[in-house]
Amino acid sequence: MTYAFQWIRSLLFIVYMYVMLLPWGLVFLIPAIFSRRAAIYCCRSYCWHIQWVAGWLIGLKCEVRGTPPTDEVLIAAKHQSFLDVLMIYGAIPTGRFIMKDILKFAPIVGQFGLRVGCIPVKRGKRGAAIKKMVADVEAGRAMPGQLIIYSQGTRIAPGVKAPYKVGTGVLYKELGQDCVPVAANVGVFWPKRGIYRKPGVAVVEFLPRINAGMELDAFMAHLETTVETKSNALMREAGFTAIEE
Repeated sequence: MTYAFQWIRSLLFIVYMYVMLLPWGLVFLIPAIFSRRAAIYCCRSYCWHIQWVAGWLIGLKCEVRGTPPTDEVLIAAKHQSFLDVLMIYGAIPTGRFIMKDILKFAPIVGQFGLRVGCIPVKRGKRGAAIKKMVADVEAGRAMPGQLIIYSQGTRIAPGVKAPYKVGTGVLYKELGQDCVPVAANVGVFWPKRGIYRKPGVAVVEFLPRINAGMELDAFMAHLETTVETKSNALMREAGFTAIEE
């Protein structure tokens, strides 16, 4: 398969992925207004569909490993591209993300995100942003489910090192819930930017949970070591070798 042919297939896939947001959202619009469960099903079914299309259109298979949690936990995940969003959300029953505040204004994505219970967070001074995030999470606890946070705060390309933000630790401490780390190699196939999508097997792996009650510094160190070590291993498995341990 030539690069040019795969690039064209990748472009068709991207166009299809975004175009399908409109009919998918319209079909579920009325049910979602009256039922959070309907909104969740809309979002999960879209995630499943796009993963299926990726498999036959661009040759990118999606594999979820480990045991996705079904109880109320904090999920702290590696974030490399939009694909890990689709895979993680599609794998759990009632997920809701800590998301960038600007996304709430995105057509369909923003409205359904708020309906399923996602928490928009503004970037700003760290202390104020964390305090607001915790307050919003506490206010939304009436919406049970798995709260998903990307500990590095943004998409990180394979091989790039970035610090883990303390907001994950603060949520872990304040909520008093177990934390389920998630590793990923999806950025090897689906980059942070650009059109080309590489065929292969993209993996997200739910790792053994970290029980509630650890000290903040110990929790953050353990979380980072666990997620980075496993993500590096998954990326090596996918053929990415430019990683410094």
